[in-house]
Amino acid sequence: MTVTAVAPAQGGVSFVRPVRTAPAGSPAADAYARLTEAYAGLRVTELAPHEPSPRGVGWVGADELAAGGDALEAFLAWDEAQILRDYGRPGRPDVVAGFGLHRYAWTACLLITIPWFLDRRVPLLPPEAVSFHRTQGRMAVRVRSFACLPGDPAAALPGARVVPDEDALRAEVRAAVAQHLEPVMEGFGPRTRRGRRALWGMVTDDVVESLWYVANLLGEAQEQRAVRELDRLFPGSTAPYTGGAGFRTLEAPDGRELPTRDRASCCFFYTIRPDDTCVTCPRTCDADRIARLTADD
Repeated sequence: MTVTAVAPAQGGVSFVRPVRTAPAGSPAADAYARLTEAYAGLRVTELAPHEPSPRGVGWVGADELAAGGDALEAFLAWDEAQILRDYGRPGRPDVVAGFGLHRYAWTACLLITIPWFLDRRVPLLPPEAVSFHRTQGRMAVRVRSFACLPGDPAAALPGARVVPDEDALRAEVRAAVAQHLEPVMEGFGPRTRRGRRALWGMVTDDVVESLWYVANLLGEAQEQRAVRELDRLFPGSTAPYTGGAGFRTLEAPDGRELPTRDRASCCFFYTIRPDDTCVTCPRTCDADRIARLTADD
């Protein structure tokens, strides 16, 4: 089955699997291990309570991005250089900022959605609990608390918060993503020149497309389940998120169903390459989507 969600570029770096183990009793360890096994572009390290968060030498804390200033400027300098190097023309400052925010958010959302999707556990990760090394595809996290369902063996672990049912757990997912990314959006916001609705649209897209992408790597059945789960997570009335998951199907010339979705936001890549839009972009018509989704047949 063709999947149209794509992982953001990581700069052509080779990745290795982690050799260390998670802290004893970690509720997210199994999910993070499966994430790394399926998707070589991200390696998650869980920090023990006594371990400091990594800083410097390529690392940046999500709280540093939220604060703006020099850390954010250095982070965006990478995007600015990458656009010029790969496309031969500079990006507008607001487009560079949008790329930087999207690339961070796409990755950070997986820290929350993958444990929910695989194990029905929702880590609560404020910005100070996450560090990111973008060129190595690494994230260091400290999971102090999490939400889970009744009957989960992890409910007996320190930091567990038991919620009554699946609807309540989905609300925890939305709240956890907002807790982590809203401060980061505030840091990027002035540089993106976008309003809050547009920024929340970007976050909605990153939650949906990152999980959709990784679920496909886990197998077709998991990809189909992810579509159903994401439709329930974002039914279309879950402020501050913008719109629903947006999944729908198109019909190929041979009658096959082609999965696609309608993004709630636009990344403005067309400002760099006017004739090249994302296949899920609101600017891409259905005829073009069908042609691109069947191009390799």
